[in-house]
Order: sequence, then structure tokens, then C-alpha cells
Amino acid sequence: MEAIQTNEKMKITTRPYNDMIIARIKRDREFARLFYAGAVEMLLEGDTAGALSRLRDLVNAEISFKELARQTGLGEKSLHRMLNRNGNPTAHNLSTILRSIAEDLKIKPRVEVATCG
Repeated sequence: MEAIQTNEKMKITTRPYNDMIIARIKRDREFARLFYAGAVEMLLEGDTAGALSRLRDLVNAEISFKELARQTGLGEKSLHRMLNRNGNPTAHNLSTILRSIAEDLKIKPRVEVATCG
């Protein structure tokens, strides 16, 4: 939220949530990495729509769909459809996308197994 002072009164403006997230990803590499980890966790917990939305935000902020298409060999329009909240990428395509984003973030994801208590 930003406050803008005018001569007569203070006006408060807000930025859309999506714009704020993308701006934060662009300026804070650690936040971007945690955002990626959150997307993977959402996938594992069954929140596919939320995970795809997060991955889309990461692509918009970090790579661009054009560059992701070049890196993955997948069509740019297909990537837009796959990373839509209602997208339905194959497991192979999703793993290709996840790997490409991880490489861009300079991380190597790993899985830890925890027992349920």
C-alpha cells in the first residue's frame, strides 16, 4: 500500500496482489526460492491450481514465457495454457518446467520424507 500526499488530503493507492508478488520475486532472490518451494509443496499437497499460479508468477518475474519455451522446447502458448490455474500439464512437462525454473533460481530441489505423527 502506498500513501500519496496531495495538497488537500492523503490518498491511499494499492497495487494488485499479483503485481506486488512479481515485484518482490524480482528484487528478492531468497523470496523467489521460497516461493518456488511453496509451489512444489502445494503440488505435493494437491493444490494444483495454486501451485500452477505460483509457477506462472515465477516465470513472469524471472524468466519470461518466451525464454522458458526456449529452455524447455515447449511452445510458448502451450506453456501459458499449462501454467494457467486450470492448466493440466503432463507430469513430464511439469517436471521440465520445474527443472528449468530451479536452474534459473540456481537451486537444486530435493525431497525429504517425514513420518506422520
